[in-house]
Amino acid sequence: MPAAGKVITGYSLPYVALYTASEGVVTYSSGQKLARGVSVEASPESSDSNNFYADNIIAESLAGAFTGGQVTLTVDGLLQASERLIQGLPALDDDGLAHYNDDQAKPYCGIGFIVRYMSEGVTYYAPVIFPKGTFNQLEMSAETQGEEVDFQTQELVFNIMKDDTAKHDWKLVGGELSTEAAAEDIIKDYFGIA
Repeated sequence: MPAAGKVITGYSLPYVALYTASEGVVTYSSGQKLARGVSVEASPESSDSNNFYADNIIAESLAGAFTGGQVTLTVDGLLQASERLIQGLPALDDDGLAHYNDDQAKPYCGIGFIVRYMSEGVTYYAPVIFPKGTFNQLEMSAETQGEEVDFQTQELVFNIMKDDTAKHDWKLVGGELSTEAAAEDIIKDYFGIA
């Protein structure tokens, strides 16, 4: 456990699973590794603080509450199975193509990944889970090869939502674990991945 502060030194192993809820009970299915993680940026949004003034000063204040936000995941690139899962695409048609059309039914998903930290020379890992949200339509950008290969990545935008449990979780963060495998096990267990 860190003694003073900590610095982020890495991000890895993004996972995804399909989300369903019934009467406040959340379940996940089709959990899998999403791709290889390159970078991640979580940007939650909140309402404005509500301040009460008395005697010409702020006497009471209610902090803003979570209202939504986005997680931007940069990955090496989605395999077709992962793309179909998060975009709600049916299986490949007889022509061997994934058809983006009126049959697309974008699902609710949960995502999880690992953040690596260092504190006073000690490395540890924390699983981070966003239990419910949807992915935006996928953008695509590619460049031709020049003198050298220019490795290109893919950016995925996940819209954060509160889940359907009694307390409406929108983010879960694990403790300081000594191995990446232990953090990965927590994510896999949460999403029911064997």
